[in-house]
Amino acid sequence: MVDILVIGATGYTGSLIVRYLNQHPEKSKFSLGIAGRSKSKLAELKQELSLPSSVQEFYVDVTKQNEVDQVVQAAKVVINAVGPYWTWGTPVLGACARLGKHYVDLTGEQHWVREMILQYDYVASKTHAIIVPACGFDSVPSELAVFLSNKTLKALAGPETEIDTSITAFDVTGAVSGGTLSTFITAIEDVPRSKLKIAHRDWALSTHLRGARRLPKRLWYVLPFSNPPVFGGVWFMGSANKAIVQRTWGLNERAAKDHSSPENKLHTYGSQFKYDEFMVTGSKFSSIVLSLGIAFGLAAMLITPIRWLVKKLSYQPGSGPTGEQLKSHRMEVTNVSSSVATTSKPATHVRTVLKAQVDPGYVLASVMIAESALSLLLSESELPDWVREGGVLTPASALGDVLVKRLEASKQISFESEVVLGREAESRKSR
Repeated sequence: MVDILVIGATGYTGSLIVRYLNQHPEKSKFSLGIAGRSKSKLAELKQELSLPSSVQEFYVDVTKQNEVDQVVQAAKVVINAVGPYWTWGTPVLGACARLGKHYVDLTGEQHWVREMILQYDYVASKTHAIIVPACGFDSVPSELAVFLSNKTLKALAGPETEIDTSITAFDVTGAVSGGTLSTFITAIEDVPRSKLKIAHRDWALSTHLRGARRLPKRLWYVLPFSNPPVFGGVWFMGSANKAIVQRTWGLNERAAKDHSSPENKLHTYGSQFKYDEFMVTGSKFSSIVLSLGIAFGLAAMLITPIRWLVKKLSYQPGSGPTGEQLKSHRMEVTNVSSSVATTSKPATHVRTVLKAQVDPGYVLASVMIAESALSLLLSESELPDWVREGGVLTPASALGDVLVKRLEASKQISFESEVVLGREAESRKSR
């Protein structure tokens, strides 16, 4: 039995996760296992990362359910780094749900998450397995930005305060690995169009409750209360992130109704909550160019010869940016959330900023998913009672404050949340 098992440990991101856990300040508090299909690659990974003999090796073919069940049974928390998840993820998540094991992954595939909710949410609630997809760059920054803005709003404007609009701007530099590209192509080639269409509807992952009408789609954005203006265009990860944030909204609303407590009420975003996010650019013109470029790029990828060419010229699955390339990447995520105005109280506006001076999609993703797993392993007693009952949840709804504290302690990411008094003003900061 191991405390944390990394399935897909020999992949590009999987090896980063193992490296981080092996060097973790709390590594004496947990045992680690690595799992993969190739014995030789697992041996190479142990040698490359100088892993101690105490790190157990597990050989598993994720297409064989009996092998998956066997290795999952030997762990308390499973980190699944094998994607595309539509192709390879279901046997692992399903085994965790059935066997009562906690689970985290890196998916950005909202169509797959929806299928997992429909198939395994009830099962996981019966076995008390806490299943948390999207614990990497998809979708922890989006989740925690809104989570912290909501906390600041309620702390300074009152516990009954509800969010009206919440907008997040992503200013990032990074690169795409072969696994990420493979995930995108899989969605085009293998996922039924009907399932894609349903999964991309607003509130598609909030299967119990549906929220307010969405914000209108646009070619360009400007971040509220930014001076000089922060412009941006369509963010290619925005749809998946928004779907997870909306599921958090639904889960927290349901928890406040079914498990009445002041703490659960504090986590709700409110009935008028509307969310969107965008990618920062230098001007309104470049924002429009970005949005149109993504639209044309998506259309081009529907053409088979173009997909073939992209596959040939891009990183292959299991590969990605070099160490030197990763060092030049960074992330700054800014969320502005505004409360619902009433006749007696004007709207309150909060700005929350997340910063990291490391590559967000791979280095920071490995930190976020590792700390998510450690939250479930070492801090389960600190999670809300309803979360410990299990189910297919989200990073903010399941892990919230625990994950924020762990990420702050990692010193890989910083958080700041403040009330905005005017177009340039800073006010009281909550952290």
